[in-house]
Formats: sequence, structure tokens, C-alpha cells
Amino acid sequence: MRTKLDLAIKNARLRRKPDGVYHIGITDGKIASISKSDVAVAEVELDAESNLVTESFVNPHLHLDKVFTLDRLDELALEKYHQNQMAAAAAAIELASRVKTQYDRSWIVENVRIALRWAAAHGNTHIRAFADVDNKARLEGVVALLELKEEFRSIVDIQVVAFPQDGVVKEPGADILVHEAMSMGADVVGGIPWIEHSDADAQSHIDAMFSVATQFDAPVSMLVDDVGDAKLRTLEMLAMTTKKVGWEGRVLAHHARAMALYPDSYHSDLVKLLKDNSIGIVTDPHTGPLHVRVKDLLEKEVLVCLGQDDISDAYYPYGQNNMLEVAFLASHLLWMTTKVDMDCLYDMITTSAAKAMGLITHKLEVGSTASLVVLDVPTTIESLRFHRAPKYVINHGRIIAESGELVQ
Repeated sequence: MRTKLDLAIKNARLRRKPDGVYHIGITDGKIASISKSDVAVAEVELDAESNLVTESFVNPHLHLDKVFTLDRLDELALEKYHQNQMAAAAAAIELASRVKTQYDRSWIVENVRIALRWAAAHGNTHIRAFADVDNKARLEGVVALLELKEEFRSIVDIQVVAFPQDGVVKEPGADILVHEAMSMGADVVGGIPWIEHSDADAQSHIDAMFSVATQFDAPVSMLVDDVGDAKLRTLEMLAMTTKKVGWEGRVLAHHARAMALYPDSYHSDLVKLLKDNSIGIVTDPHTGPLHVRVKDLLEKEVLVCLGQDDISDAYYPYGQNNMLEVAFLASHLLWMTTKVDMDCLYDMITTSAAKAMGLITHKLEVGSTASLVVLDVPTTIESLRFHRAPKYVINHGRIIAESGELVQ
């Protein structure tokens, strides 16, 4: 006797199964069945109409506390950051930090609500969200994101990163604030060691953040070598510290743009170090002229994924929490335009990004969490071509958005 399901998606085309259409059964927030034969009766039935159904989208890098702050500043930081020199990039961060003197939970919350509604509408159901913690921002951003994490918990899953944007050695007391943020409920310890004045200070930054991470048994996300300077080595420092502490598989490196300029021999050694310590890379090539050697990293089986990074702030004027749009832009910037490339890009905003965030059940498989999108196109190439909002967005087995509108 067949058990009644909570939700059924009929006539779905699947990325890894090109042989016709399938029917997906969902119950108790999980995928109960995937079959070419009809599924049991369901409370709610959706017809995919032979269009693509995939895992929902995942964004492992978004400065969520800063969304829609561009209008609070001039464009000086934007100009400096895109010069791509170390001194200019550091100056950009200093210029951008001026907005934090205005930080107030009330307006941060309102901005973040908009960004999270956009995320849900575009099928982006999981976000690793950075919140600055320093003497300017204090803990305002963390408090705001933790509040919204609870408010949106059945719609968008948020991992809050306590992020010392202005440094740890450069910003005395930032390590204490990161510790406080983790005590309040933040999920991930952040870092940006390249911003420090010396290699010794960069290593001290990394060590301080790993000390917090080990105390709270938390994963680590660090922005490393984010400028066009081949002498920068904070990614190597991060990898060596990961090995020393035994944090393999729990560390993400973000940006790492200097990898584009490393000599081939050093790059090869560094890639091996990343792979041996299961360190993933998040790249956001749409936010600057340099990016990691994505194809080379993929060939060496290093985990690589894409992030949105910013939405209308001092570093990037666009963005709508649409990961298909991010992949579309990356396809051009990385010149990844074959069908195999497009499938890689799609993985980089779904399953690979989920793995990077430790979401081990974010798969279109029986027994996995039912966080899915029903698109209005039948193929990967068309999903990237149009990068439209999905017809349906499902998170934890519940429909949260339909045709670009949140379901109340």
C-alpha cells in the first residue's frame, strides 16, 4: 500500500539522467522517491512540464550585512578596489569601512530582509553570510544577521560568519569580538590575513582565528591574497595551519586572486597542499579583474565554487542573489562555454557550493533534504542563458516561492 506524500514533482527532467522524465516524491522534508513510474498520491502535486529540476542554489560567500550600502558612500572604494594593487585594495577596504560608523541594526535588518527575499525568489536557499566585527561595526551586523537567520529559517538557511574585516593585529580587540560573536550563535569563524602589515602579523591573524574556531568546534572561512601581488602567501599559511590544527575539510579560502600570478611550479605545489588538506576555494570573478585558475583547479580535483560576494555595496554595484546570474557571468569571464563547462558551473552553484559549506545532504538523491528548484527551461544551457527565477522553489520539502514571488 502506497503512503501519501507531502509533495510530488511530476515530469521532471534531471541533469544526470537525460533519458526522459522522472517523478520525485517528497515527505517529511526529504526526497522519498525518484522514479520513472508514477509516485504515490501527494497533498500537493507540481508539474515540471519536462523542465529541469535540480538542487536549489547555494551561495558560500555574501557580505550580507553590507547589502544596499553603496548609496551611503561615494565610489572611491569601488575605484580603488578595482585597481587590483595591494595598496589600492587595502585603501579600498579602509574607504569602505566608513559605512560601519553608521551601522545600526534597524536599517541593516531592513536591507537584509530584501536581499533574503530576493534569494528565496531566485532559488538561493543556503547562504554563508559574512558580518564585520571590529571597533566600528561592533557586533551590530552579527546581531542583525542572527535575528534574520531565525526569521527566515524555514525559507533561507544562513550560516553567519564572524568576520574581522579590518584585521586582527591591525585592529586590537577584533579577536575578542569574534569570540563574542561565536558565543552569541555565529556559525563560522572568518578571517582576512592578507590585510595585515607583515607576514608575521598575517600568521598571527590566522592563528588567532583558528584558536577561536577550535574553541567553538567551528568551520573557518578566510579571504586570502585578494589582490594582484604574486608575493602574497596567506593561502599557503592558511593551508599549513589547517594541516597543523587538523581542520582538514572544514576550511574555505575565498578570492585568492594572487594565484593567477604565481609561478607554475609554486602554483602546482600549492594546489597539492589544498587538495591534501581538503580546502575548497570560493571565487567571485564578476567582482574583479583577477581570479583563480578555475579550470586548472577543477582538473586537479580541488573543490571550487562560486559566490555572489556583494550586492550593491562599496565593492560591487550590482547583484540580486541570483546564483544563475553569477554562473552566467562566470561563464564569460572564465570562458567556460562548452556543455561540460556549463555543468561544472552549475555544480559550482549547487552541489559543490553545498559541499564547501558542509551541507552533506544537499543532493537530488533519495534520502536527501528536499531543497530543489523547478526551472522553466529543460536544459543547463538555457538555465544559464536566461538566468530567470525558477518556476518553483522548495526548501526542506516546502514550496517557498513561485515564479519569482515568495509564497506566504
